[in-house]
Amino acid sequence: MKRILTVSAMLIACLSLGAQNIQLHYDLGNALYKNSGPNDGNLSGRANLTSTVEYFKADSWGNTFFFIDMDYGNMKDEAGNDTGGGVLGAYWEIYREFRFWDAPVYGHIEYDGGRGSSVYNDAWLAGGTWSTASKDFSRTFSLSLMYKLIPRNTETVHNWQMTAVWGLSFFNNAMTLSGFADYWQEHRTWQDTKMIFLAEPQIWWNLNTVKGLEKVNLSVGSEVEVSCNFNGKGWYVIPTVAVKWTL
Repeated sequence: MKRILTVSAMLIACLSLGAQNIQLHYDLGNALYKNSGPNDGNLSGRANLTSTVEYFKADSWGNTFFFIDMDYGNMKDEAGNDTGGGVLGAYWEIYREFRFWDAPVYGHIEYDGGRGSSVYNDAWLAGGTWSTASKDFSRTFSLSLMYKLIPRNTETVHNWQMTAVWGLSFFNNAMTLSGFADYWQEHRTWQDTKMIFLAEPQIWWNLNTVKGLEKVNLSVGSEVEVSCNFNGKGWYVIPTVAVKWTL
């Protein structure tokens, strides 16, 4: 209960700070990998629903970004019996980028962490980010190279990570492609793996570009989680059906 109250308080705090969008995803991983998958992976306990709150703000010193994911599904006891629905876990990332010079390179500091899953190790990151964008910001791209400290990983406390983030609007902003890709070092002894890849490309149809719906800031679309050695050893491809409200 304490964990549920904590992540709920975090969500309220995010909304009060002026989150830019709220997303709700129906995850198909439970159905696709219910019994077995690549390398005998089993995702039968994976959450069905995930809510995401995102925030980004630029200022004269750089920019700040954070998101929080909350997973919802049926809780199970040690015998595998359902004990009711609720929040299964939460994941949080926040970073600050700063620049006191003219080059398109920012300093980058970041914290990642979560509760409710073995894939969520607390991590601290620091490095640099190169960014570029079109004049109207309809096309954006950034690439970050970072040192990654994972204190709880006794095998590889000191690691590294590369992150790419992109955004593309087209058809007069009717469609949006966005997402990120992470590649990092993290030794997982229970999987016998040392490197992890995770990408989550998204596609959205923005309903406010439809005549008569200009004030409806709702988007419908999908996210596809493509991972290697993240949910389990080997590759997984997990799509969602999603809606997004932009504030």
